[in-house]
Amino acid sequence: MKIEFTEVQHFRQWWLWLILIIPSSLPFIGIYKQIYKGETWGDKPMSDTVLIIFACLMLAMLCFLWMIKLKTHIDKSGVQVQFFPFRIKQISWPEIQSIRVLEYGFVGGWGIRLGTRFGTVYNVRGKYGIAIELNDGSKFLIGTQKLAEAKNVIKKPRIFKSPTNVPCSISCL
Repeated sequence: MKIEFTEVQHFRQWWLWLILIIPSSLPFIGIYKQIYKGETWGDKPMSDTVLIIFACLMLAMLCFLWMIKLKTHIDKSGVQVQFFPFRIKQISWPEIQSIRVLEYGFVGGWGIRLGTRFGTVYNVRGKYGIAIELNDGSKFLIGTQKLAEAKNVIKKPRIFKSPTNVPCSISCL
């Protein structure tokens, strides 16, 4: 089955990584001073073992944040969103009541946001997304950086009907 729209987004904002890397580098400075140079690091220094464990945890946290990605696929069968490594959601077209591309603005940060006016929001950056409302009334929004492509895919005619045999609503920004 041909994928009509696909997008993979990562947390790659330079300023975010600057904010994360500066404090995360401190235990490595401590390892250099305390273990390599033999000087105590700080007023109440950690043991060498605890300092190494702390540095490894900071490095693991950075690696984890680096590998997080938001993958979106839209094809003939429906919409799939994966916020790796957390959540995979697959929705078939007959389950969708409405789908539209919109500007959602700020929803309290990035990642998975619960309880917004758009339902659950999956976003990595930006302010545009694909808003989906299901036949059961639940809603979610998938952030996108490919605004024009998302609009074009959503505008394509689809032959499906909601359970009430009413054609589903498809709109764009």
